[in-house]
Amino acid sequence: MITLSNVKTSQGELMPSSARFAPGAFPEAKSSKTGVSVNYVKSPEKKWYVFRASYGREDLASDVIVEDGTYAYVAKKTIERYIKGKKKRFFKTLIPNLIFVYTTEEKADEYVNQTPALSFLSYYYNHFELDKNHKNPPLIIPSNEMDIFIRATCNKNKHLLFVDPSQCHYKSGDTIRVIDGPFKGIEGKIARIAGQQRVVVSISSIGLISTAYIPTAFIRHNNTKEQIEESL
Repeated sequence: MITLSNVKTSQGELMPSSARFAPGAFPEAKSSKTGVSVNYVKSPEKKWYVFRASYGREDLASDVIVEDGTYAYVAKKTIERYIKGKKKRFFKTLIPNLIFVYTTEEKADEYVNQTPALSFLSYYYNHFELDKNHKNPPLIIPSNEMDIFIRATCNKNKHLLFVDPSQCHYKSGDTIRVIDGPFKGIEGKIARIAGQQRVVVSISSIGLISTAYIPTAFIRHNNTKEQIEESL
């Protein structure tokens, strides 16, 4: 019987120990300046708003919002560079200029229109809908979609990609679930991207996020006998 966490990759290597951890909870939103942190607690009064921070100031916006007690999320990936012969790791924003904020309509308006420290912040609008004034409303991401997005990106994997649909060569239209590894619990579609089998998740009206390579043994098709038996 195969132990999934010991499955070999396509290169014949065991999945590294660091890849065996799948986050079971959402990361804290934390201010880099003050260390203030906020947990993600679901509320019927709050929604996921998308803000645009001009000139790459999404981290600054996140600091201000978190220090105010609101949960904010900026998706990151790890990048590696050699500086004076030594490998250094840094975090780079996966979707430039965008910050995802879980808050009420009133608080969202306060951040965008009434907070001087966030004068560079604006709404990311939904260009596929019109409100009662025949204008595009602020984009709101469904909670279930946002939950998958956070789980897919919170490990800051260096192989995460923000991709164009033309880059995705889908194997089928079926939705699958990842059952092991660093992306455990993620649901999406299997695609071949940059020569590797990956799982793609969608963010409403924004784009597609691709995971790192996912071994076939880590994948279960939704509504299959195997998945049903697993959940019993």
